[in-house]
Amino acid sequence: MLTLYIISNCDTCRKAAKALDEKGIPFKTYDLRKDGLSAALLEHILHRVPLVQAINKQSKTWRELSDEEKDFDANSGRELLLKYPTLLKRPLLEVDDETILVGYKDGDYDKL
Repeated sequence: MLTLYIISNCDTCRKAAKALDEKGIPFKTYDLRKDGLSAALLEHILHRVPLVQAINKQSKTWRELSDEEKDFDANSGRELLLKYPTLLKRPLLEVDDETILVGYKDGDYDKL
């Protein structure tokens, strides 16, 4: 079964879930804000998605970071994501053991 990592009040996450529903594709959701982002889950995601692609630099959370925090390396980037789970780009759709699709635009799930 697919897993859709979301933040429930995110419009893009709702669109992604709706697209999966409309296609009749079964999935479970994991709310990063409500259910949390553990170090183990973060490593699971980062094993499939590069850190620079995982951090949402267009988010309100990113804009509120200090310049020092924005100058991250692999370790401090992980710490930022654990401290601010809403900084993780979303939705993330885990398709299989090796593939997580990042973000959502209309038509992204047509090939599933």
